[in-house]
Amino acid sequence: MTKIDPNLYLANQSRGTTGSALGKDEFLKILMAQIKNQDPLNPMEDKEFISQMATFSSLEQMMNISSVVTNLANNQSIANVIQFSNLIGKDVSYEVIDEETGQVKETKTGTVKSVLQSEGNILLELTDGSKINVGSVTKVTQEAAEEETNE
Repeated sequence: MTKIDPNLYLANQSRGTTGSALGKDEFLKILMAQIKNQDPLNPMEDKEFISQMATFSSLEQMMNISSVVTNLANNQSIANVIQFSNLIGKDVSYEVIDEETGQVKETKTGTVKSVLQSEGNILLELTDGSKINVGSVTKVTQEAAEEETNE
């Protein structure tokens, strides 16, 4: 009987990522250890090996897709902030909704100081310090001082 290399003990293996998901590096290490330690009199069948390689390939492609989707989502968020940045310095009218009834309580007006993103929502920060959802805006106009100079 051959002695088992202590480097192959589970306790001596690096854990890779701290998450519970098996990464492609860990999968490849397991596959290579399996091939290296297979019984020479009863080797892994071609079908099993091909199946495991297909699983590895699928895992790698899913990880690549996940990375691309994450980058796309991040870029989309930035694009939304940039899209509404043209409202900075403009007066906006917006509806204040009564939380109990869901009806429009009043319409207010304020000047946009900045555009920001919070929890996936695009918010407009007004000069009075309040923050409103861009979806509640009903009207956009130039600031009064700019209108007077243009006339």
